[in-house]
Amino acid sequence: MKTKIGKYLVSVLVVVAVTGCSGAPQPHLDGEALLKTKCAGCHNLDMPPKTYKDEKAPPMMAVAFHVKDFMKVDSPSDKKPKFIDFFKDYVLHPDAKKSFCDKESLASYGLMPSQEGKVTKAEVGAIAEYVFDHYDQNAFMKLMKEQARFDALPKGEQIATKNGCLTCHGKTKRKAAPAFTAIAKKSPAEIKKVILNGSKGRWKGFERMTMPAFKGRISEARIDTLIDWMQHGLHVSH
Repeated sequence: MKTKIGKYLVSVLVVVAVTGCSGAPQPHLDGEALLKTKCAGCHNLDMPPKTYKDEKAPPMMAVAFHVKDFMKVDSPSDKKPKFIDFFKDYVLHPDAKKSFCDKESLASYGLMPSQEGKVTKAEVGAIAEYVFDHYDQNAFMKLMKEQARFDALPKGEQIATKNGCLTCHGKTKRKAAPAFTAIAKKSPAEIKKVILNGSKGRWKGFERMTMPAFKGRISEARIDTLIDWMQHGLHVSH
């Protein structure tokens, strides 16, 4: 009997440990999805953020960086839990005295209205955890370097990069499709026609490859810039 009771108690303890005191598994909250559904109506979520004339609230990246910079902690390991606790308290019970915003920002945006009843404390916690991890200074610097590299490219190469052209075409070497240096030997009108309408079987050795149509996806002016880069920016000899 004692053995059976002992086994029963062990089973109960295991269930409580796994499911929590409620007796039911706690659902996983997706902080990223919640951020988009609960916060995007007022906060710009881009990193780096875009700015607008009639912003309802500061960009989320600015909020995250500002709170991280001005929040005082005893050790770096305390920053994330304190950040999450601040979000939980402030979003549900906002107060100008708690805010890390400067006076000008508070005057410009106004005090955030309480979100009590619109979002639960657990949901705010999941949002705060994602915000803390996603809006990171190192990740931001990496993005800025990548953007700087992109901005330094010739306009035609920017168009090719942005539209995925370099996935199939190499600049000077063939990939799944002919190299740009080979394509550039065609007339601008022919190249433009193929980009707009697509094609299949035009190139020897690539008969099975289908070039998708980009009409409506890239403007004709941008296609002209792309072709000019192919024929002159890559220094093709005809």
